[in-house]
Amino acid sequence: MTDAQVLPDDRTADVATPAMAQFIEIKAANPDCLLFYRMGDFYEMFFEDAEVASRALGITLTKRGKYRGEDIPLCGVPVHAADDYLQRLIALGHRVAVCEQMEDPAEAKKRGSKSVVRRDVVRLVTPGTLTEDNLLDARRSNYLAAVARQKGADSAADCFAVAWADMSTGAFRLAETGTAALPALLSRIEPRELLAADGLFDDDELRRTFKAASPAVVPLPRAFFDAATAEHRVADFFSVASLDAFGSFTRLELTAAAAIVAYVDKTQVGNRPPLDPPARESLGGALAIDAASRANLELSRTLAGERRGSLLHAIDRTVSGAGARLLADRLAAPLADPDAIRDRLDAVDFFLAETTLRMRLRRDLAGVPDMARSLTRISLDRGGPRDLAAIAGGLNAAAQLATDLRDAGGAGPEIDRIAQGLETAPSDLADQLIAALDDELPLLKRDGGFVRQGFRSDLDESRALRDQSRQVIAALQQTYAETTGIKSLKVKHNGVLGYFIEVAPNYAQAMTSEPLNRLFIHRQTLAGAMRFSTTELSELEGRIASAAERALAIELSVFAELARATMEAGSAIKRAADMLAALDVATALAELAASEGYVRPRVDDSLTFRIDGGRHPVVEQMLREEGGSFVANACDVGGDAAGKLWLVTGPNMAGKSTFLRQNALIAVLAQIGSFVPAKSAHIGVVDRLFSRVGAADDLARGRSTFMVEMIETAAILNQAGPRSFVILDEIGRGTATYDGLSIAWATIEHLHEANRCRTLFATHYHELTALSERLPRVVNATVKVKEWRGDVVFLHEIVPGSADRSYGIQVAKLAGLPRPVIERARSVLAELEKSGGNNAASMLDDLPLFSLARQPVATAPIEAAPDPAEAELLAALDGLAPDELSPREALEAIYRLKALRTGIGRPHG
Repeated sequence: MTDAQVLPDDRTADVATPAMAQFIEIKAANPDCLLFYRMGDFYEMFFEDAEVASRALGITLTKRGKYRGEDIPLCGVPVHAADDYLQRLIALGHRVAVCEQMEDPAEAKKRGSKSVVRRDVVRLVTPGTLTEDNLLDARRSNYLAAVARQKGADSAADCFAVAWADMSTGAFRLAETGTAALPALLSRIEPRELLAADGLFDDDELRRTFKAASPAVVPLPRAFFDAATAEHRVADFFSVASLDAFGSFTRLELTAAAAIVAYVDKTQVGNRPPLDPPARESLGGALAIDAASRANLELSRTLAGERRGSLLHAIDRTVSGAGARLLADRLAAPLADPDAIRDRLDAVDFFLAETTLRMRLRRDLAGVPDMARSLTRISLDRGGPRDLAAIAGGLNAAAQLATDLRDAGGAGPEIDRIAQGLETAPSDLADQLIAALDDELPLLKRDGGFVRQGFRSDLDESRALRDQSRQVIAALQQTYAETTGIKSLKVKHNGVLGYFIEVAPNYAQAMTSEPLNRLFIHRQTLAGAMRFSTTELSELEGRIASAAERALAIELSVFAELARATMEAGSAIKRAADMLAALDVATALAELAASEGYVRPRVDDSLTFRIDGGRHPVVEQMLREEGGSFVANACDVGGDAAGKLWLVTGPNMAGKSTFLRQNALIAVLAQIGSFVPAKSAHIGVVDRLFSRVGAADDLARGRSTFMVEMIETAAILNQAGPRSFVILDEIGRGTATYDGLSIAWATIEHLHEANRCRTLFATHYHELTALSERLPRVVNATVKVKEWRGDVVFLHEIVPGSADRSYGIQVAKLAGLPRPVIERARSVLAELEKSGGNNAASMLDDLPLFSLARQPVATAPIEAAPDPAEAELLAALDGLAPDELSPREALEAIYRLKALRTGIGRPHG
């Protein structure tokens, strides 16, 4: 009896059926998950789970039977398509418990007609514990993070440890931080799932920090974060007596790490992925970028949450998933060590010069499988033959690439490190896998057919019996006919005797006498035939009957052996995978430099920040796609003992924000070890990067746009030091004029005198430019514009000096404000400028709220009559067809146009 039969459609009793009772029991043990309950070829969901899943997946909600007088909601998904549905549920923030049948239904039936198939949860599928390729983004890490807290004298003095692991690749890291820096660390990691003790959620600020950092925040019982047992639990997970060989860790770091391994144990139901031993990170070794600055600079995604338009999208030339993930990780945490940066730059420089080698390496890297993720699936028994083939292909590629790098020679420390890592790839394992695996492989091992013919003789025999039983029987019949000399001998089959040998009655004497009776065993005598068997034929019959099962069993045993050998070489495989990713990044950055015209930056321990001909890496590419070009600009805010502060003025839309951001992005690129978009660049290593650009509110926390601006500015003024690089845009514009001007004024003084950092400060408060006369490291700069017949033309060029106007009305006109509004604004501006801003009250009587509709012409100036010479020039231009002109005709046209130009503006009689 199947479970479906145990769930009659007309059930009306209050008592649950056996199958439903089993569902309720398993669901009670996993209350925070949707339960995928295996019933034959479907995963079924009941009750509230069915209602939630049907809405989320857009599948039909039906009902089956009743429980406590109510219909039982039901929906289901086919087992073969379950991964697609899992992906959608996980993307929506759900967690899923997968409950499988642990025995054959026939076994359950033996226990009685009412018995239910044994089931149990084999895995909890959560956003941070995914391993399947179709559930993961190949170009993005999938981190699971845990936060542990050690309370201080007050919340500002609390200490936190963060552990984060990518279960799909095995990466596992730890770091300690303070309250102020916690959001920055979490925004750098971007965990898909974040774990914290349930007690931490009593703190409103922490709860908001967690929700801002991850789409899936999971409160866990305090037992997961038990500091007393943390070290033992981590050591037990890695099957070691002591963690000393892994490094020195604080008690708080081990608490966070223990929460990770405990959660992994829980979700994988005892299966342990091949996590790397935890590695402690020193946050001082990376460029610190807080959460707000990371968002403002759009490093990995735009403010709208899209990858396109981000810095990562603009620079990513990697050809493998592992390389893309490594590039994203480097961009999230640029280096702060000049020597390490120079090693990376040397590698990029080498591959930039070696064009032929670079192209060959990138071609080979494009076909390299994702070994790290395949290894994890194999270790969790979720892998298939294609994962083993991926390991083999990756190891072979590693060996070939190592040879290519060694042949190049003298390429620097970074490339030597990569080559050494690739050389340790276990080539013998690759040979073993290639010898065992067929060229055409199924997705799942249970489908069989993945072991190469000739690898195992017993498997070849079983396959022959399974696929060629008629040929095997015919061959045996031929053998027996030759042995007996009876050409009419036949091997036949029926449902009673199975396989048997049949001869005519006239051969009875020969078959039952020496020596044939030693081989042939008499089975049956009929009127027209005698039937015999042999020990060989009986054994063959048994083998034929179970050939398919035995062939699959042999293949599965081969898979288990290969998987065991693969896991034993796991460390070497991971190292090779890491080096393949590093090689991909180095060659990709060289390709970026070659295709985009980037140059090698000089990075050292100084406080220099000098960029010549700098360009915005994202905007430049977007303009090129639209047929435009980018205007490069210089920047020099460095100094010997302290940085300069450039005070940048100019109209809206002129490019001030772009200029600010491009210099911050150039610093980031330089410190990940990339060439930069400039003619030249000399950057003293930056330890902290701050960006206060753009306006945004935070209504969920009750913060206005101005409050957010002030909070972010406060973070800069409290944390920036001489090695920091700061960009600020429009500080103080969100409040009254004099309040805002005063705040901006005081902020500049503090940055100059106290922070002494390298700073770009854009403003519309032209009064601030007077500070350059009193503060020696304040330098005025402005964006060049040109006025043409009342409109403004943006030249996007940063030059020394200051602007005396913001051209706001001209920008408003470009934006499409109605003409009466523009003209009234000009009238009000003229009056305010004439009175020095002190005549606003007297203008209240002149507000044109109603009169404007009645007298639209009264406030509009009379436009000048068109210039005939200008009209003639424009007509001449319109009449030109450049593609049809010869060189001589083109030159004559230029002289003619120049002559017409000289006539513009002259009086006409």
